[in-house]
Amino acid sequence: MALVKELMGSSCHVLDRSSPFITSSSKILGLNKNLLFYPTNGKRFFVNCVEKGDSQSKKVVRTSPISAISDKIGRIVPEKAVKFKVRAVVTVKNKNKEDFKETIVKQLDAFTDKIGRNVVLELVSSDTDPRTGTPKKSKEAVLQDWSKKYNVKAERVNYTAEFMVDSNFGKPGAILVTNKHQKEFFMESVVVEGFACGPVHFPCDSWVQSKKDHPGKRVFFSNQPYLPSETPEGLKALREKELSDLRGDGKGIRKLSDRVYDYDVYNDLGNPDKGIEFVRPTLGGSKRPFPRRCRTGRRPTETDLHAESRVEKPLPVYVPRDEQFEECKQNTFSASRLKAVLHNLLPSLMASISSNNHNFKGFGHIDSLYSEGLLLKLGLHDDLLQKLPLQYVVSRIQESSQGNLLKYDTPKIISKDKFAWLRDDEFARQALAGINPVTIEKLEVFPPVGNLDHKIFGPQESALKEEHIAGNLNGMTLQQALKENKLFIVDYHDIYLPFLDRINALDGRKAYATRTIFFLTSIGTLKPIAIELSLPANGPDSQSKRVITPPVDATSNWMWQLAKAHVCSNDAGVHQLANHWLRTHACMEPFILSAHRQLSAIHPIYKLLEPHMRYTLVINAIARQTLISADGVIESCFTPGRYCMEISASAYKNWRFDLEGLPADLIRRGMAEPDPTKPHGLKLLIEDYPYAADGLLIWDAIESWVSTYVKRYYTESSIICNDKELQAWYTESINVGHADLRHESWWPKLATPEDLTSVLTTLIWLASAQHAALNFGQYPYGGYVPNRPPLMRRLIPDEKDPEYVSFLADPQKYFFSSISSLLQSTKYMAVVDTLSTHSADEEYIGERSQPSTWSGDAEMVHAFYRFSAEIGRIEKEIEQRNSNPKLRNRCGAGVLPYELLAPSSEPGVTCRGVPNSVSI
Repeated sequence: MALVKELMGSSCHVLDRSSPFITSSSKILGLNKNLLFYPTNGKRFFVNCVEKGDSQSKKVVRTSPISAISDKIGRIVPEKAVKFKVRAVVTVKNKNKEDFKETIVKQLDAFTDKIGRNVVLELVSSDTDPRTGTPKKSKEAVLQDWSKKYNVKAERVNYTAEFMVDSNFGKPGAILVTNKHQKEFFMESVVVEGFACGPVHFPCDSWVQSKKDHPGKRVFFSNQPYLPSETPEGLKALREKELSDLRGDGKGIRKLSDRVYDYDVYNDLGNPDKGIEFVRPTLGGSKRPFPRRCRTGRRPTETDLHAESRVEKPLPVYVPRDEQFEECKQNTFSASRLKAVLHNLLPSLMASISSNNHNFKGFGHIDSLYSEGLLLKLGLHDDLLQKLPLQYVVSRIQESSQGNLLKYDTPKIISKDKFAWLRDDEFARQALAGINPVTIEKLEVFPPVGNLDHKIFGPQESALKEEHIAGNLNGMTLQQALKENKLFIVDYHDIYLPFLDRINALDGRKAYATRTIFFLTSIGTLKPIAIELSLPANGPDSQSKRVITPPVDATSNWMWQLAKAHVCSNDAGVHQLANHWLRTHACMEPFILSAHRQLSAIHPIYKLLEPHMRYTLVINAIARQTLISADGVIESCFTPGRYCMEISASAYKNWRFDLEGLPADLIRRGMAEPDPTKPHGLKLLIEDYPYAADGLLIWDAIESWVSTYVKRYYTESSIICNDKELQAWYTESINVGHADLRHESWWPKLATPEDLTSVLTTLIWLASAQHAALNFGQYPYGGYVPNRPPLMRRLIPDEKDPEYVSFLADPQKYFFSSISSLLQSTKYMAVVDTLSTHSADEEYIGERSQPSTWSGDAEMVHAFYRFSAEIGRIEKEIEQRNSNPKLRNRCGAGVLPYELLAPSSEPGVTCRGVPNSVSI
C-alpha cells in the first residue's frame, strides 16, 4: 500500500476490480484518476486516486485484502476510461398563483418541451482535460418529464436528468443550465448522485431566464467552498466569468430579468418633471455625502439631466432578479400595502368631504380606530362603501379578513396599560427599551454644549441651568450626580437646529431642537428632569431657547406633555432617518452590492454573508419609490417634510463604520465602560438597559460563530492579504459604495483574521439584531400616535402668545391640534403596521435555508448548528429576564417585556424576532 501511495502521489481508494460497483456499465461510480494494478498472481485491483485537499475523501478505503498486493508486483498500466450514468435531481419551486398570461406560457412550454425546446444541463468537472487544458464536461442532458409535471400544484417539484460520464471525469464542481422555454423558472437546488464521493449538492435559489432573453448559460457551483487561490483548475474560468457577468459594464437600462449589480447616487428621489415642489437634491457626492444605491440605468428626467426618471408604483423598480421578493414575501407585503391604501383612502375621502375632520376630537376618537374600525369611526355606511372606486377590492379583502381589515390592531403600548404612555417613567423607559434605544448618552458636562458653528447658528451654550434640575437629583449635588454617572441625555440639538428655519416655514409643520436630561434612580429606572427646546436665534437678544421642567400644577402638566410630544417627534425623525434608514438600510447596501460583484458564490465569506443580504436591495428600492421619495410617506408623515432626506444625509457625515458594532457604540455613547472582569468585557452604566443587555448576548454569539468560521479558512494573516476577492470586496465597499467617506482614517484595516472577524460581525449585527431592534416595534409603540407623534404642527405657546388663551381654555384640544392630524396619523399607522410585519418565509438568526447542505464543509455546518443552539439558549435567557421583577425596565405592572431582540417570531406584527437580514 505504501508503494501505491508513493507511486500515485496522493491518497487512494483501492477497490477490488471484481466488485460489482466497478463495471463498464456501472451507473453509480465516477472516479477521478483510474489505474489498474496487475500483480503477478493475475488478480486485478482498481485504484481511485483523489486530489489532495478534497475534504470529501480523507481516508483510504479498502474493499479487498491488501495482502493481494505483494512483492511480486509486475506493472501499473492505465485502464481505458469506462462510461457510467449519474443522475441529477433538480428541485424547482412553483408559484402558488399565476396570472392568465403565465398560465398560457406555462402550457406552451410544456408542449414545446416535447419537441426539443427543453431545459438542458451540463456537468462541469473540477478537473481539466490534460489534452485541451479546458474543464471536463459531460454531454448535455435534458430535464425529464417537464411536460408531464407542469401542472403539478405542489410548491416544489423534482425533475431528473441523467448524464453519461467517463470514470476519469473527476468530482463535479459546477452545472451549466440552459432554459429553452419561454418562461423563467426558479431553481432551488440540484443534487447529483452516483459519484464515489457521494451526493454532490448545488444550492441554486435563483431564477433561470429563458435563452431568448439571456442567451448565455447559467452556472451553479457545488456547495464546496474555495478561496480564490484554492479554486480547482476546472472552475477557475467559470468563477471569473460569473463575477464578470454580475458586475456588468455599467451601461444601459437594466431589465427586470437582469442579474447585474452596480452603483449609483440617490438622484431618483425627486420628480422635477412634475413641478418645482417635487425637486429634491441628489444625495451622494461632495455636496451631500451619502452611501451609494443599486444602479437602474433609467434615463434622466426631461427637466434635469442629473436626475433619474421615476418609476411609480405599481410598476417595479429594478433590482437584480434574484433580489426580488419571493412569492410568500410578496403576498405578505402586497396585502399589507393594500391595507395601507384602504386605511389611507377612506380618511382622504372624508377629509375632502368634511373640513372639520382634520384633528382627533379626543382620546376616545383614537381608541375607536381599534375598537370600531375605520368605516364606523368615519361614519361611512355600507351604501357609501359600495360607491367607492375600489368597492370590489375592498369587499373582497374585507371578506377574507372576517370584517376586521379596516380595524387597526391595538398597539402593544396601550394593550396592558392604556395610560402608560402619559407617565414620565414610561417616557424614560422607552429611551432604554423602546423603538429607538440607541441615542441615549451619558451626560459628560453640564450644561451641554453643541458642536455647530456659532457664526452660523448662534451661541451654542445651553439654556439649562443647575437650578432647573437641582430639585430632582435625590439630594445629590450636580457634581456628585455627574461623577456617579447618574445623569443621561437624549440630545437632538445639533441634528435639527440647522433645518428648523426651513421646517417651520412649511405649512402645518413646527419643530424644536430638543435636549432631554434624565436622572438614574436607585432602582435602576430613569426619570426625565428637564427638557430644553431650542429655535434658531434671530438676533442677539432673541429668546430662542426655553426649558420645561416636570409639572407642579395643571397648566405646567399640559406644557410638560407638549414638550414630551416634541421630544418624541424629534426622536421619531432621528430614529427613522438616521438610525433606521441610514445606519441599517442605506449603509448596508454598498457592502451587499460589492459582495455580489467581487465574492464568488463559492467563496467561504460569501456563503457566510448570504443569508444576511436577503431582500435588502429590493426593500431599499421600494423605499426609494414610495417611502423616502418626494411627497412619499416619510415626507408626508414626519415633521421635517421635504427636508427629511437632507437630515439623513447630514447624519451620514458623522457615521463611522468602526463604531457601528454594539460594544464600540455603547462605549462611544458612554453607556458602557471596558471591564474585562464583566460578561462581554463591558460594564453597563445602567445595568437594566434591555437593548444593550440582550444585544450583547447576540453580539457575542455572532462574534464567536464568525471567529470560528474565519479561522477555518484563514489560519494566518497572509492568506487574508492575498485573497484577491476578499480584498476587492472590502476595498470596493469603501472606495465606491461609501465613496464620500473613503478617505476617512477610521476605516478598519483588513489584514488579519481578527480584522475580518470584526468587520463581518459588525455587518451581521447591523443586518440582523440592530435592524430588528429598530424596526419591529414601530407599530407596537408608534401605532398609538400620542405616544410617539411623528409630526408636530404647533409650537408650545407662552403667556405672550395669542394662542395661550385657547391653550388654557381647552388644553386637550390644543394637544390634538399640535400632533399629527387624523389623515396623517392613519397613513403613518398603516405604513408602520406594514413595516413591523414578519412574513411567513422569514429566516431568523440561527436559521438558514438548506441548513445541512448550504456548505460542503461539514465542520462549518456543525459549527453553525452550535451557533443555532446558542441562539436558542439566548432566547430562553431573554424570557427569564422579562420575568425578573428586579428588572423594572422590562417587567412590572403594565410594563411591556423587551422582546425586540428575542430571536424567533410567528408571522405578523409581534414586536419580537430577529431576521437574518434587513428584509422589510
